[in-house]
Amino acid sequence: MGSIAASEPTGLKDDVLLVVVPFPEDEKWMAKLRAQHPGLEVRWATQPPTFEIDPLPKETYDGVTLLCALGPHPAEMLQKVRFVQLLSAGADKWVGSELYKKPEVTFCTTNGAHAPQIAEWVIGTWLMMNHHFIEYAEEQKKAKTTRLLHLNVYDSPGLRMGVLGYGAIGRQCARLAQALGMEVYAYTRSEKPTPESRKDDSYCVPGTGDPDGVIPTKWFHGASREAVNEFLAQDLDILVLSLPLTESTKYILGREQFDILSKKKTFVSNIARGEHIDTDALLDALREGKIRGAALDVTDPEPLPDNHPLFTAPNIFITSHVSWQTPKLFPRIQDVAERNLMSLSKGEPLINVMNREHHY
Repeated sequence: MGSIAASEPTGLKDDVLLVVVPFPEDEKWMAKLRAQHPGLEVRWATQPPTFEIDPLPKETYDGVTLLCALGPHPAEMLQKVRFVQLLSAGADKWVGSELYKKPEVTFCTTNGAHAPQIAEWVIGTWLMMNHHFIEYAEEQKKAKTTRLLHLNVYDSPGLRMGVLGYGAIGRQCARLAQALGMEVYAYTRSEKPTPESRKDDSYCVPGTGDPDGVIPTKWFHGASREAVNEFLAQDLDILVLSLPLTESTKYILGREQFDILSKKKTFVSNIARGEHIDTDALLDALREGKIRGAALDVTDPEPLPDNHPLFTAPNIFITSHVSWQTPKLFPRIQDVAERNLMSLSKGEPLINVMNREHHY
């Protein structure tokens, strides 16, 4: 992910922007965009927050050149589109789209807009498990005072977090972990050997993340399972999965990897995609005590069917892909979109441009 120069500046007077979001129509923002870009036509459609979208009426797509959306829309209806602003940090749901396959169409993510709230989910569930808040909540329901002194309580100073995928979300997890006194190890697909290469050029909420890449005490890299295994063998107390889902990262945690993590009984937190983890291998790891526990905001399958064995596995906490939620999300998405629309109009570099080779 990075920035690229857009086409020659022509303004957006001949463009049609279609905004498809899970939020009510924002007339004030639409008016702002029209004022910033005289002649720009702005259309709005509200759909549920799912990648499996229902196609809109044909007339809604007519003439659209700029698209802001979550999931892929019919490419045959969007022949004139030249720019797509995704609502998500990842693009795995778009990879098979004919629109995504067109090299002349620029795709940008909203990487960074989700980082603060998702990182808080990671740290919140980590603290909840370590301090046994769920057990105490159950005792509270009995309306009596209880001290569960038999529970093993862990605090964080001196522990080690491994961040598998050191993007915007991973960097904010690292920032919070550092504040708790933890050491951070980072893993990226490509090597980051210099201070300049470790900087983050994507969207960043002010006061968050690790823009200069200075928090990790050690960096790892590689595209092979051997490289990943070396990283997992670093005595990690908590492993955060915050990497994009690609063919090379699908089921990146399986039985072999859980065996490696069993040395330290690593706690696993997955806020990326459910298909990063082999569910059967995870179930066995939990049942056999190979890992201390797991917190999952994403699962495979997703959503989990009723009575799926993951629900009752030991030492697990599951939510249904909700860690992205915050009232501040859409204003951040709007900020990213505004910046890119202005850059498009001026022929200047865009932010959060998709790497079409590696799909992130």
